[in-house]
This record gives sequence, structure tokens and C-alpha cells, in this order.
Amino acid sequence: MTAIPPSLTKHTYDMGLVGNCAFLGLIRKDTSVAWLCWPRFDSSFVFGSLLDSRKGGEYSVCPARGQAFESHQYYRENTNVLCTEITTAEGRYRVTDFAPRFSQYERYYKPLMFIRKLEPLDGTPRIRVVCQPVGDYGTRELHRRRSSNHIAFLGLEEEIRLTTNIPLTYVLDSDEFALNETKYLVLTYGAPLEAPLESTAEQFLRSTVDYWRKWIKSTSIGDFFQQQVIRSALALKIHQYEDTGAIIAATTTSLPEAPGSTRNWDYRYCWMRDTYYILTAFSNIGHFEEMERYFHYIANISTNISTNIKDKYQPLYGISGTSALVEQELDLEGYLGNKPVRIGNDAYTHIQNDVYGQVLVALLPLYVDQRFVDPERTAPEKLVYEALHLIEQTMDLPDAGLWEFRHIAQYHCYTYLFHWAGCHAARQVAFKLGNAEMEALATKLQLEAERRIEACLDAERGVYTNAIGSTHLDASTLQLILMGYLDPSSELAHTHLAALEKELMTPEGLFYRYRHPDDFGTPETTFLICSFWYVEALACVGRVDDAIREFEKLVGYTNHLGLLSEDVDARTGSQWGNFPQAYSHVGLMNAAFRIAKKLDKPNFI
Repeated sequence: MTAIPPSLTKHTYDMGLVGNCAFLGLIRKDTSVAWLCWPRFDSSFVFGSLLDSRKGGEYSVCPARGQAFESHQYYRENTNVLCTEITTAEGRYRVTDFAPRFSQYERYYKPLMFIRKLEPLDGTPRIRVVCQPVGDYGTRELHRRRSSNHIAFLGLEEEIRLTTNIPLTYVLDSDEFALNETKYLVLTYGAPLEAPLESTAEQFLRSTVDYWRKWIKSTSIGDFFQQQVIRSALALKIHQYEDTGAIIAATTTSLPEAPGSTRNWDYRYCWMRDTYYILTAFSNIGHFEEMERYFHYIANISTNISTNIKDKYQPLYGISGTSALVEQELDLEGYLGNKPVRIGNDAYTHIQNDVYGQVLVALLPLYVDQRFVDPERTAPEKLVYEALHLIEQTMDLPDAGLWEFRHIAQYHCYTYLFHWAGCHAARQVAFKLGNAEMEALATKLQLEAERRIEACLDAERGVYTNAIGSTHLDASTLQLILMGYLDPSSELAHTHLAALEKELMTPEGLFYRYRHPDDFGTPETTFLICSFWYVEALACVGRVDDAIREFEKLVGYTNHLGLLSEDVDARTGSQWGNFPQAYSHVGLMNAAFRIAKKLDKPNFI
């Protein structure tokens, strides 16, 4: 397969996302399941045609062979329930896809169960159902066993079972048949469906729709681009692996940042660098439960860290807190022929010293937010001291920085900013605990971090560079304004922002992370989170009209369902990078909140 040159066509990810905080799936507009990993977010795919058309298996509800068709895909309003309507010359039908999630017995019911409801809408459409899951990233074919009302797929640790009221012969042989009544397909991993098929599927659908709509009603989302914020909130929610509280960066692995770039990474892990922004997003919409789960995931990792410099925080962890995420390359076609296909991520071995400040900022609410009634369970003084000592020990050590350069180590401005912010958070904790010694240590380290941030200032240009001794600019230094290090009304904040605009912004209003070469050359695509940071910075410095204008542009880079990728090619508006990118949706939510506050919009509708 040949990669698409970015200059020739606009590329979008024409897929919808479903999930229930236990698993995620991507469904194309032709109803085929492009991506679904079981039993965890970071497990092998059981359907992975996204990365290999031959080895990726197949699960589709397509029109009869050779029939032309049109597709319309949409979400049930304010839910993660996805509908795909297919129109052919013979008729029209709808496939409703969802992962059950609702409250039951004082817990959330979120099984490894993927339900598809097939409804004829007009005429008598002829369809063909194919279900061929695979194991071990396409290297293991599963054995099929036919029973009276289901097909079992054997060969993995647990059974995959397809329970359906479609004649099994049609499914086993991939035969065409007329869809003249509603049919159901319930695919499970492990525990199968033992209840009545039709009534249970309908009950689960109603309960799941009700759950998502109640969840949205409980959010504090204002009326500034409300629909886009709702979709982003729904997407972010299901990127949380509820069993442990971890929130992954994206659903997928190895979707290239630009075609042919080889920047193909596995993003199905939890990055410490994202912590502050994710928690801010959930706080902005008033969702405490997700924050609390994520806090405890971070706190669990923190309890395993000592003040020994060899025992440091990693840039990222697995969804169970796993530290070793050894990178491997798989023998797969790759997305549109883009290789390599990687699982694991060697960034876990990198030195990324901003994580200590990230942890302190993230854990701050545990001690100052009155909704947390039992902060003692997280050993507050121990955790804060350990993070402060790690800041102290790494203050004069270079690192890979926010963007995880693989062979470049510098004294990054962004790292010192989070040293500064983390120490500020530690001072607040110390005050809350009445610990003068902790407050003194945090104050000393905050001043040291500030001196190093100022060493990044190019006074002649009125801009902070990406690292001490460097002339390069980096969009991460927008956070100097957003986190309150720079007074947004100051001349320096305005000149810093103007310099970043001049060097990193495209005519379309998109932002590059940086423009200097890295380990893989010069970046070809813009990074959406940086564009949203820019919008926030505009709002902070009082350029609210500019912020609104640029925000309006950015929401145009979603796919047909309002979902965002990691990167955008400014020349074509193409989506690239892993998808959907939780980080991009966090950026949208936080930028909308910042603008709404400036406009004095109400928090609640």
C-alpha cells in the first residue's frame, strides 16, 4: 500500500468512536470495525484492519457485493451511541453500535460487550455480515465453534462469542440475506450473554442512552460552542480506563504524524505530561468522579517512587501502572502503508523532569479541595516531599523535554515552568498541613526554577526560548502565560506571544510545536493542542475577539462526528496522528472554558 502525499488530497479519519471505559472501538462509515482491542485498551486488537487489511480481521454489516451505497453516520444526541445509515438501490438500513454502560447494583456495568442493532428503514436491503476476529496482532487465527444460537471464537485466553438472531449459516459463510426485520449482534469477550437476546439488547441500549444523557446533564458546560465541548467531553470520558483510573492519550497506535514520517507511536498509555491539562478539563466541566479516579491512579504510582534518583517518575505508564513499555515493531502493513507499526513506547525510558511538577500540581486538589474528605490515605507529606526532592535532584540535569526528543537533551524552559508550578502547589499543601519546613523547601526550589526560566529569556527579542542557551522557539512556552508565570497584562507576555505567532503559526491559525529539526527531521504537521493553547493565550492577554476567531477555525478540523486527531496538515486541513486524540479534545474543552469566562458566560445552562 502507498502512503498518500499530504499535498495531494485532504485526509480525514472517517470513523466513529464507541466505548464504555472498559474498551474502545472505531467504526468506519461503511459499518466495518476498523479497531477494537480486548480485553484492555492496550491489548492486541481483535479487529485491526486500520493497520492491516489482511491480518486485521473483519467485522462488518455491509451491503450485498457490488452494490453502490451512501453512508450517513451520527451519534445519538449527547451519547456515545453511534448510528450508521446505509442507503442502496434496494433499500436503507441503520446499524446502531454501542458499548453498554449504566449503573447497576450500585456499580457501573461496563462489560466487554459490543452490541450492534440492525434495522431496515426503507425497502428490502440485502446485506452481508462478516465476523472474523483475530489474536496477537493478526498472527493468530481463531477457531470457530458453532452452537445453537451463537458462534464461539476460540484460541485466546478467554472465549469471544457472537450471539445473534441472524441465521448462523449466513454469518459463518458470509452469505447475503434480506434484512426485513430488526436483528441483533452481541459480541462478548469472556463472560457471554446468557440472557434473552432481543429484550436484553434493547434494555441495554435504553439504559446506555439514559446513562450518557444524565452524565451530560450533570456537567457544567456553558453555551460557548456547547455542542463541540459536549462531544469532546464524551470522547475524553471513555478514554479513562475506569478499572484503574488511567486516562490514555489516544485510542490507537502507529497512525503517522505525517505520511512517510515514521513518527508512528503507540499512544494507548497514560502520559504524566497530560495530567494537569486533563484534570483541568474535568474540573472545568464539574466532573469530580473522573478526577478522583485519576488522582488515585497518580497517587498509586507516586507511592512506588522513592527519593533515590534511580527511582524517578517516568514520562508515561501503562494503564495498570506498569513501568516497562518495551517498544516492538510488528510485521503489519501499517496505516495506508505507513510503517513501522509499533506497540509499546520507549519514551518510558526517557528523562522528562517536568513530571515531578506535574504530579505536585495534579495532587494539589487532594489536599485543598474540600470534596476530598480523606486525603490522609495518600500520605500527603511523603508524596510531596518525594516530588520536591526529585525536583531538587534534577534541577541542573538536562532532559528530553515535553516532546520527548530521543537523542536531544537540553535545559528546557517548560521543565522549569513545571518545577516552578509544582513548587507553588507544594507551598499550598504545606500551608494546609501547617508544615513550615516543607514550605521553606518549596519556596527555595521555586525561586531556583524561576532563575532558570529567566535564563531562557531572549531580552532582545522579548521572547522565552525553548531551552537555556537555545535560540529556538517552542509552543510549550505559551504555558508561561496560561499558568500565570507571566502577567498576561505585561508587555513581556504580549511580545512573547507575538514572537511565537510570527515563528510557529501558519496562515490558517494552526501552530507547530517547534520548527527546528529533531531526531526525525523537521515537523511537517501542526499539533492541535498547541493551537488550542494559543487560543487560550489570546484570551488571557485580552485578545478575546482573536481568540474566538481562531477557535472557530480550529473546530473546523474535526471529522464528520466532531472528533479530533493529534496533528493537522495546514496545507490541506488533513487529520494525522493517533485518533481520537484525548489531548486535542482536552485542548478544545479548556480553550472554550477560558473564552467563556472572559465573555462572562454562565457555567451552567
